[in-house]
Amino acid sequence: MSRPVVVVLATGGTIAGAAPSDVQAGYASARLDVEQLLRAVPEAQSLAELVGEQVASIGSQDMDDEVWLKLARRVNEAAADPAVAGLVIPHGTDTIEETGYFLNLVVKTGKPVVMTASMRPATALSADGPLNFYNAVAVAASPEAAGRGVLVVANDWIHGAQALIKTSTTAVQTFLSPLRGLVGEVSYGEAAFYNRPHARHTLASEFSIDGVTALPRVDVLYAHAGMPGDLVDAAVAAGARGIVVAGVGNGNMTRGALEALARAARQGVVCVRASRVTSGSVGRNVEVDDDRLGLVASEELNPAKSRVLLKLALQKGLDVPGIQRAFNEY
Repeated sequence: MSRPVVVVLATGGTIAGAAPSDVQAGYASARLDVEQLLRAVPEAQSLAELVGEQVASIGSQDMDDEVWLKLARRVNEAAADPAVAGLVIPHGTDTIEETGYFLNLVVKTGKPVVMTASMRPATALSADGPLNFYNAVAVAASPEAAGRGVLVVANDWIHGAQALIKTSTTAVQTFLSPLRGLVGEVSYGEAAFYNRPHARHTLASEFSIDGVTALPRVDVLYAHAGMPGDLVDAAVAAGARGIVVAGVGNGNMTRGALEALARAARQGVVCVRASRVTSGSVGRNVEVDDDRLGLVASEELNPAKSRVLLKLALQKGLDVPGIQRAFNEY
């Protein structure tokens, strides 16, 4: 039987990292290129015919709009090839949830798009990257993965890009999907699917990067006890077209910060209340009168993903009610 073709679009990250010792915590990201990654997991060739391409060579802490746009275009181009069954994107863990969510909103394919990563560099004793990559290829080659949006495979679990969050700085089991649960599991290349992501994605998404060369600036402000309103004023002065506040609790902040946020909203800056809490939704008009103040509630999205959606909503030209609808639907 012929093997399905899976395109591997490498971006760097810890999964391509190296350290001077196999028991050393410190390492450098993005030291292995895509061909070295493929050679390191020859078993994956039994699952699919792998075609590798190096899209970027960075630690994901350096991920930015330019790389997002480049990566999304390559996903769309590769997925449009009838010979391609699916795609795998090795990526750093620091911002994989943001990149995954961005792709979930702008790639236009029902074919499997599977991101993977590792918490330990390739040179580490008991590195987690090789099996994560092997399992990601298995999921990308599976017809059952189609139509589920962008997926993230790590530590035997299959997450939807909209749902997952990183919960530990160093633990291998860092990724969880606390609100919506797993899409499925994959063990040594054998995948089992349980759920389909609930939110709109990929082919059902209204967002597109066609003709887009840059995205609007959106800043994230971290709320804390005694948060001053001038942090909001500074973001406006710096040119932010949108502001996301990682609020305390249910998207709350000090009275001074809330007054500054409402003032920014009156000036045309779209302001979103999210939460710095690990999980849970930020409800509209619960403790804050969003209608009166002209604010948007993030619903299920954490601050990082709220920033992604807000950038695309601003690029599309949605008004505040339209942006709130987008947060409800995506």
